[in-house]
Formats: sequence, structure tokens, C-alpha cells
Amino acid sequence: MDILKDLEKRNLIHQTTDDDGLKKHLSENQVTVYCGFDPTADSLHIGHLVPITMLKRFQRAGHKPIALIGGGTGMIGDPSGRSSERSLNDESVVKGYSEKIKEQLAHQLDFDHGSNAAVARNNHDWLASMTVIDFLRDAGKHFGINYMLGKESVSARIEQGISYTEFSYMILQSLDFMKLYEQENCTLQIGGSDQWGNITSGMELIRRSREKEDEEINVFGLTVPLITKADGTKFGKTSGGAIWLDPEKTSPYEFYQFWVNTDDRDVMKFLNYFTFLEDGEMDALQHELENHPEKRLAQKRLAEEMTREVHSQEALEQAQRITSSLFSGDLQDLTAEEIEQGFKDVPAYVTEKEEIGLVDLLVNSSISSSKRQAREDVNNGAIYINGTREQDTKYVVSANDRIDDRFTIIRRGKKKYFLIRYQ
Repeated sequence: MDILKDLEKRNLIHQTTDDDGLKKHLSENQVTVYCGFDPTADSLHIGHLVPITMLKRFQRAGHKPIALIGGGTGMIGDPSGRSSERSLNDESVVKGYSEKIKEQLAHQLDFDHGSNAAVARNNHDWLASMTVIDFLRDAGKHFGINYMLGKESVSARIEQGISYTEFSYMILQSLDFMKLYEQENCTLQIGGSDQWGNITSGMELIRRSREKEDEEINVFGLTVPLITKADGTKFGKTSGGAIWLDPEKTSPYEFYQFWVNTDDRDVMKFLNYFTFLEDGEMDALQHELENHPEKRLAQKRLAEEMTREVHSQEALEQAQRITSSLFSGDLQDLTAEEIEQGFKDVPAYVTEKEEIGLVDLLVNSSISSSKRQAREDVNNGAIYINGTREQDTKYVVSANDRIDDRFTIIRRGKKKYFLIRYQ
């Protein structure tokens, strides 16, 4: 596979340090490529799927990916793309975050793939043991102040102010590239477009630290474009916050729904960026989008691929089952776990496991404003219990109406769901 040609076709290349040199390097060698992930939270989010998928593409093309976890740099803070200083986390917090991110990356990349199996490294291994004298003599001497001030990650912050801590970040990331070059023969670093300055600084450090050695140095950098949605907002951000890869923070159902709700103007772009679908299927999905957009086949295909890749086939089937049940209103076959996912954000009322009249339950749980309103709602056919309409005002909600003895789902009207949770 011509990996660069594939990336160009998908519009996934923003910049390369040397187009012709990189093409030659990739065509003649099994190249080791790395991307860094700083542990700034206890989970990666969908914005990280761009570089993760890039590493997958290089691995499928026969090259060797390194996922570098920033256990050291994560304690400093990357100023790139930020207008203010990051809060510094304690070492124990960063270590915990690093372990969780390592587990997530192990699920996303193939670490058992023979000669080009993925490798996970942590830059805490070399940064934590470095003395300040080593740092200044072995790395700092290769960086001119004017050179560093010229980098966008620094220059963009000069007016607002930047601490020496974050100012020095590019040197630390440069050391990462040099260490991986020395220890893993890593010759290519990839990252987001905001990482261009850090990447080129790493290449500069490798070259300058070897000026006196008779060694041919072939190192390269490649960045991917900043992904924005058709409405101009940053990809991955929603009104509800980040979409996490951790199923405990963003359930597979919520994850699936995020992709299903992709704007028509974005869906083919995202299929190109994030999936490995063949050209024939992509053309067919493009045709369906243009001629039958209401079917949302491209969005469903995108949601399928992403949910399976990030979670599992089982999680995908569960998300589809919840989606289908909510659409049809048939909720009886959902498990308690599926209800937890599908009804995470609906109003909930906690009560004891005891029989109660439907009218009283509607009032107690604030589904209806009064007993009079509750009786009207029931008589008018507006009340559904677990998907089944109930028009008897004397109906008693009992154990038979509990799903897994934990929940009862009440629907008022067409779309207003309420969750009765039993303790």
C-alpha cells in the first residue's frame, strides 16, 4: 500500500517536512512512526481517534507504530493550541491517567502483529531521571531563544504570558523524538497541525546533537489537519462535553448516537478520516447520501464502524438494540444495563419496591402536575408503561412492570420518557 497516496486521497495530510524524502523513505523501509498522547485526563476522547487511526493506517501499510504516553510531559503541559496555562496534576494522578490511557491504546492498536507490532512507551522513563544539568547541557544548548520564540505554540502565547515550564515543553517533546530515534530507530513523528513546531524541533535536536558524527540522518514529520465540522465548531465537542473512549464516561450507546447524528455535510469526510471502507462501498454510500439522505445510511455505517472499532461488536449490537427499541417504543426486551445507557439523561424518580396506583406514581414522580392531570393523561392514551399504552386510571404498577426488578419506563406523549428507579 502507498500510505502517503492513501492519506492524500483522504485529505489527511496537512504538512510534511520533506514530501519527496518521506515518500522514498517509506517505500524503501519498514518505518517506525510515533505519536504522543499526554495523560491530561483519565480517558482519551474522540479527538484522539485521528492520530490513533493514522497509526493504524501506517501499521496496515507494513510500518511499526509507537504510541508514546506522556507520563513526563503530562506533568508539564503542552502550550500548543491553548490561550492559558494548564493546571499541573500531581505525579500520582498523571501516573493513574497514564495507565488508563495505555489500556485504551492497547485496545485500539495491534500489539501482536509480528515484525511491525505496535509498541507502547512512556516518556517518564527518560525524562524523570534527567537532571536539570543534563537537560540544559545536552538539550538546552541546541535551542536558541529566537528559534523557540518563532514557534507558533510559543509566539501565540507571548502576549497572554507563558511560564518557563510550558516554554520548555518543546524541548521535552524534542527529547522524546531523539530517545525514540536512538532506542527504536523511529524516524517519523506524526501529530495534529498544532504540533508542527514541536515535531520540527525534535528533528532539529536529532540533527544538531549528531553534527560531529558521520551519520546519515533521515527523520521526518507529518501533521494531520485540524478537523472542524460543517457548522464551524471543533470536532469532538458537543453541548454535553467531550465524547470519551472510556465506556464508563461515554456509554457505547451515546458513542453510537454521536456518529449517527453526524451532519450530512460531514459524514463522507468522517468516513474517509476514520474508517477503512473500500472505494466501492464509499461510492455507494455517497450515492445514497445524495439520493436518499433521509435513510442516513452513511451515518449508520459510520456509527457501526466506529463503535465496533472503539468498543466491540457486542457493544455495537447493544447500542443498535437500544436505538431500535427507543425508535419502536418496544422496551420490554431491554436489559437493566441497556436501560442505564439509553435513559442516562432522562428524568428519574427513585422509589421503594411496592405496588402503587398509576395516577399516584405519575404525580409523585412529577410526570403529571396533579391527579386531575394524571387521570386526563391516562384517559387520553398519553401514558405508556415500558412501551405499552395504559388507559386504566385504576391500574396498579407492580413487580410485573419492573424490568430486571430495577426499572419501569414511563412515556408521556410521543417522546417524553421518565425512568422509575427502584431501590
